[in-house]
Amino acid sequence: MMKIYLFLISIAFISCEDLSTVVQNEKIGKYTGIFTHKNFSDQITIEIEKDSTEWKVYFSSLEQNANRIPLQDVNVKGDSINFKLQSDYFTYYFKNKWINENNKLESSLSVDTVTVAYTLEKEFKQSKNMVQSEDISFESNGIVLNGTIWSPNKISDKGLVIVTSSGNADRSSSRAEAILFAQRGYTTFHYDKRGTGITGGDWESATIEELAADDINAIKFFSAKSGILLSNIGIKGSSQGATKVPYILNKLKEIKYGIAVSCPGVTLLESDLNYWKNTNSAEIGPDIEDAMELQRKVYEYIAGIFPRTELEILLESKKSKSWFVHVWIPNLNEIKTDKKLLFSPIPYFEKVFQPILLIQGGADEIIPENSIEIIVNALVKAKNTNYETVRLESASHSMYNIGKSDFPYWSKLHSAYIKNIEDWIEIVTVSE
Repeated sequence: MMKIYLFLISIAFISCEDLSTVVQNEKIGKYTGIFTHKNFSDQITIEIEKDSTEWKVYFSSLEQNANRIPLQDVNVKGDSINFKLQSDYFTYYFKNKWINENNKLESSLSVDTVTVAYTLEKEFKQSKNMVQSEDISFESNGIVLNGTIWSPNKISDKGLVIVTSSGNADRSSSRAEAILFAQRGYTTFHYDKRGTGITGGDWESATIEELAADDINAIKFFSAKSGILLSNIGIKGSSQGATKVPYILNKLKEIKYGIAVSCPGVTLLESDLNYWKNTNSAEIGPDIEDAMELQRKVYEYIAGIFPRTELEILLESKKSKSWFVHVWIPNLNEIKTDKKLLFSPIPYFEKVFQPILLIQGGADEIIPENSIEIIVNALVKAKNTNYETVRLESASHSMYNIGKSDFPYWSKLHSAYIKNIEDWIEIVTVSE
């Protein structure tokens, strides 16, 4: 059965209300518990609110990157409250009953042919996992960027900055991780990439070096704002964000450590081409290498290193091929040159001396399979012996578990992903 990534994009902040104001026996409040079905388990939260006219319910699961997802068709009758969530593929029906003087929800979730029962308990006071958020703005190269600092319940001098990644996603794409690490005692910071969210600028025309300059300014701002020294701050990046990690570490040598997740050991162009090959090989068959050469030229044109006139001649000569329909060809009149495709992290890994954690998913279809080996060779050239590599066999490029699940309707982070990072940070920060 196909796994549906329903909650990959979060759309609202997780609640940080003062739970000490929640009154026992009231039906409103935050209900939390473990949802379990055979080999699948996940901590979920249902927040029930009521204004003067209607009931509102929100769903959260940090390991699904779901933060206060609004639920639909809320119906309250007596001690029952029911609602649903509609995705592109499934309808999720939640049936709930208040019990124990409204301090628990006895619930069930039905989707497809499966119904799972579970119980959630109301939170009455701040738990050790409660975090606080502060939205801030800072200037970088003439652009005002916006971000959020997440602080743990107990004041911490450990900082973690999540650098921006590819595409037009704003900080909401990294919010769950920022909260998860704040719950574990780190003061975390993430922010909108230029041209995303409510931030000005244009990420499409920016080079990797310009985007990394924004990251560097963000790290310096975070250090000044939080009072956490650069020597107590680590940085983490995923995919394109991971390629910036060694570049930033070279520029800010005081930074404590770097974490590179799903980092290609080649240029971004070669990584994109590898993904295209993996997704088209089965249909194209033995002609995949010929087709890939044409796709490479398309990418090289976008990167600004292959002339349009030559590309148009090449496209005309290949259009009769059976595999031609599988080649991605954008509107050449609308394409902006993107020099980011030519960026490789390897020259910067060859100079890094700070501790490095490399994590790669065994089910990653985007970056080349030997990426970690290439990066390790670069670290050896740098005489860096303080690194660790982790391969999570059933993890995707985004670190979601795509292994066999008895509840394939929700996707969540690989169970070992956050723990591996947390354990490694503890080692490198304690040992020095």
